[in-house]
Amino acid sequence: MEIYNKNVYKNRWIILAVVVLLPFMGTLDSTIVNVALPVMVNIFSVTMSSIQLIVICYLITIVSTILLFGRLGDIKGKSIVFNLGLLVFTIGSLFCALSKNFTYLLFFRIVQAIGASAAMANNQGIITQVFPANERGRALGISGTFLALGTMIGPPLGGILISYLSWHYIFLINIPVGIIGTAIGFKVLPRKSNEKKEDIDFIGAIIFGISVVLLFYSLINGQTVGYDNNMIRISFSAAIILFIIFIRIEGKLKYPLLDLSLFKNSLFTVGILCTFICYASINSNNIVQPFYLENVLKMTPSFAGMIMMISPVLITVISPFSGYLSDKIGSEFLTFLGLILIGIGMGLMATLNENSNMYQLIVYIVFIAIGNGLFLPPNNSLVMSSASSDKLGIAGSINAFVRNLGQSSGVAMATMLLYSFMSMKMGEKVLGYIEGRDDVFMYGMRYVYVCSAIICFVGVIVTYIRLRKKKLNRKI
Repeated sequence: MEIYNKNVYKNRWIILAVVVLLPFMGTLDSTIVNVALPVMVNIFSVTMSSIQLIVICYLITIVSTILLFGRLGDIKGKSIVFNLGLLVFTIGSLFCALSKNFTYLLFFRIVQAIGASAAMANNQGIITQVFPANERGRALGISGTFLALGTMIGPPLGGILISYLSWHYIFLINIPVGIIGTAIGFKVLPRKSNEKKEDIDFIGAIIFGISVVLLFYSLINGQTVGYDNNMIRISFSAAIILFIIFIRIEGKLKYPLLDLSLFKNSLFTVGILCTFICYASINSNNIVQPFYLENVLKMTPSFAGMIMMISPVLITVISPFSGYLSDKIGSEFLTFLGLILIGIGMGLMATLNENSNMYQLIVYIVFIAIGNGLFLPPNNSLVMSSASSDKLGIAGSINAFVRNLGQSSGVAMATMLLYSFMSMKMGEKVLGYIEGRDDVFMYGMRYVYVCSAIICFVGVIVTYIRLRKKKLNRKI
């Protein structure tokens, strides 16, 4: 690990406070926006499907550019790319708030996402570079805590801002935090001593970006028009073909956008795979749980929101402890245990029915939340520690990319399974909740959770194999 100087080491906790700002602001902004969407439909006189573009454009922009910014961080310096990203995010937030029409709002939402992508691609690399190995897990755990806090605070704060002020404040709230963070960041973040004379693969970046856009188009639109639609099939196939072309190009370049040599390290590869598994599983739960709480158990939206806050609250408490523990006993066992608990929790959720009581549900949610809190910080530490100091930017961007891809894939998987099995139960195509037919929803929901549990236990098996190999290597 490279420590730039004594001042950097001395200021490492201030540096951590700066670099966790953007993930916190990003998740906070995302959840606040979701709350405001129904109000903004009327304000901008657009359809509900159109207003979703505010969320979709933001997500697609981040995922399609994050590898490029990770590479830029390794060449130009992670701190400068992070700081500029935070500045662009803040400026984008300001112009989002000042937007007079829907088109301007979408444009500046993309600007905001470009800033978020630049910062997200490099924040984990900065943490890994600044903190020594015996403190790294704790630092990454705190970073995970702020992600959970952003998710937790967003909905109630968004409700207050929309109710008592206006939609402009869901973006204006980022301005003071962004200004302070940028000012401190330019002062305390470590500066790169020399810039690398390496090329940037812009052609690969374009191919990768188009591939991501087509993949997201397929996943998102397939939920409404059906995944058997010819346009969806063509888009999905084109996305796969372009991604294969991208991988082949990267394998031949001296300075690739995606350094495939990272995947030769089994710790990195398994960690990235498990990141995808965890986020796909968790987000499949997040998409069906509100329907179960409000439509089947007949909870009010506010009470359902309180139930859904249990998970981020627990993750907020557990993540720093998990990171601290990984510094003391190692990360492998904690990731193994975390995935087991998530898998058990998903399996238990599959046993719920129309008559399940709230306490039963809370116990199952606690299993998933504890597993999540135990898994994420140690796994992030494993992924980042397995990369050399000159590749921390691209390692962090790959980790962030896979996290976002897992979230989107989990939502798409859950929606596809839910509506497919509901349609099977009804004997006709179903694309939404059917009033008075809780049994149909429960039939589809059960298979979503069974599939999520299976995915988690695949991760458990892979992690167990890694543990076994490590023990065998110690004996040799």
